[in-house]
Amino acid sequence: MAVKKASEMFSKSLIEDVHRWGCMKQTGVSLRYMMEFGSTPTERNLLISAQFLHKELPIRIARRAIELETLPYGLSEKPAVLKVRDWYVESFRDMRAFPEIKDTADEKEFTQMIKAVKVRHNNVVPMMALGVNQLKKGMKLYEKLDEIHQFLDRFYLSRIGIRMLIGQHVELHNPNPPLHTVGYIHTKMSPMEVARNASEDARSICFREYGSAPEINIYGDPSFTFPYVPTHLHLMVYELVKNSLRAVQERFVDSDRVAPPIRIIVADGIEDVTIKVSDEGGGIPRSGLPKIFTYLYSTARNPLEEDVDLGTADVPVTMAGYGYGLPISRLYARYFGGDLQIISMEGYGTDAYLHLSRLGDSQEPLP
Repeated sequence: MAVKKASEMFSKSLIEDVHRWGCMKQTGVSLRYMMEFGSTPTERNLLISAQFLHKELPIRIARRAIELETLPYGLSEKPAVLKVRDWYVESFRDMRAFPEIKDTADEKEFTQMIKAVKVRHNNVVPMMALGVNQLKKGMKLYEKLDEIHQFLDRFYLSRIGIRMLIGQHVELHNPNPPLHTVGYIHTKMSPMEVARNASEDARSICFREYGSAPEINIYGDPSFTFPYVPTHLHLMVYELVKNSLRAVQERFVDSDRVAPPIRIIVADGIEDVTIKVSDEGGGIPRSGLPKIFTYLYSTARNPLEEDVDLGTADVPVTMAGYGYGLPISRLYARYFGGDLQIISMEGYGTDAYLHLSRLGDSQEPLP
């Protein structure tokens, strides 16, 4: 496949525009601000929100498009990465082509356009994973490529922000929002309930793959709630539980012993809500711990393989995924001021600590 730089694919004036907007300052928002602003989705507020996104999204998208052109080790030339770059430049073009938003009719049209942009970018994560795999095949010592890890952290963190801003704005148009929700945010989210749902989803995948699954016990106050984005928490807990199920299942597959349960503990502190996922899956060697948050390290096969149609690929759900679950879960935690830590006892098991900021007033990190 011939490698085409963006300057060959798109008009000179569009590429100059991308570079001009990529130099502008980004504006972060906090969970609390999103919640307070969205709690009264009047036509005026939706108009203000759309006008903000009309200026903010092209800046964020332009920054990523520029970075996709200048990656080290030839990553920018990989066909899958070129595909992602095209999506970003096309989305930037759509944003910039949209005229000034002056009234409700404009705002509704803009909302439809950004919905389409969000759909266009649905498969960015597996597509970038495919690009990294294409690079990995031609290289040795890939674990030492810090620049690529840092780029992917920035890239995916920015993607979480872009999708949150678009999704939040679109969801504020829902004429019948569920109780206690403001867009994507649930003002009275029960972490116990989300943990239970995510665990059941992970167990069903485990059953499908192995024919059985360890028990999961959840401890905490079922009546405790706090404002957060349930889809984000579901994704993080699902990923941690899935890893634990896989470790326990594989450790006890040929054992006469009953596989020990996975324990989830939800603790509500003043600053943080912390969710601990504990397993007895044998743990991770200390030498392997630095690798678990890297994108270039995975024992799993990428569900998007080389022969896939780069335009239409749907990503199948597997137990092992493509090795991006932990680093991306940590980015979701950090997006709203939290974090994810993994502590392991080799020969016994692993504890994952998911910290979520309860205050909701930390600004989005803006890579």
